[in-house]
Amino acid sequence: MIVWLNGTHGAGKTTTSRLLQPMLPGSQILDAEKVGEVLMDITPGLPPTDNFQHWDPWRPLVVETARRVHDYIGGGPLIMPMTVLVQAYWREIQAGLSASGIPVRHFVLHVDGATLVDRIQNDQELGPSTFRFAYVDAYAEAAAGWLHQEAEVIDATSIPAAEVAQQIADAVQLPPSRGPQTAV
Repeated sequence: MIVWLNGTHGAGKTTTSRLLQPMLPGSQILDAEKVGEVLMDITPGLPPTDNFQHWDPWRPLVVETARRVHDYIGGGPLIMPMTVLVQAYWREIQAGLSASGIPVRHFVLHVDGATLVDRIQNDQELGPSTFRFAYVDAYAEAAAGWLHQEAEVIDATSIPAAEVAQQIADAVQLPPSRGPQTAV
């Protein structure tokens, strides 16, 4: 199984994935951003873009990397924290993983706008990030449209990351629900 943690930058995906991993026996974390970093290191460089997800190779490389890592680790859960806000990109990734026979549980860590802006502004590790601020509106648009309809939504606005991780661990121990669900 792949446990995909979606949500915008600053929602707590990386922290949650680190807390979730010990709760799911045999699990590993694969950050799909590293696939983008590989593409960014190509010289003299791919066509300019503001987001490596726009490069056509990124999505199939994420699928193939996830499939191979999943198979290599013996089919244990693969936790993938990665923001994907473009519906066509998510569907391409999901279809590729499904074609490989790997079940996907897609969770969105939702944080309300005011809390999100505060988290980004006061991030002790990264400091205020122009890149992260640039996706606040894109996340709100995706959440109001397709994203919350195609995922299991966990409102992480006011609960600690450890509780978010526990909710996900509990959910993946159960059969997937039909349609999205909101856990508060």
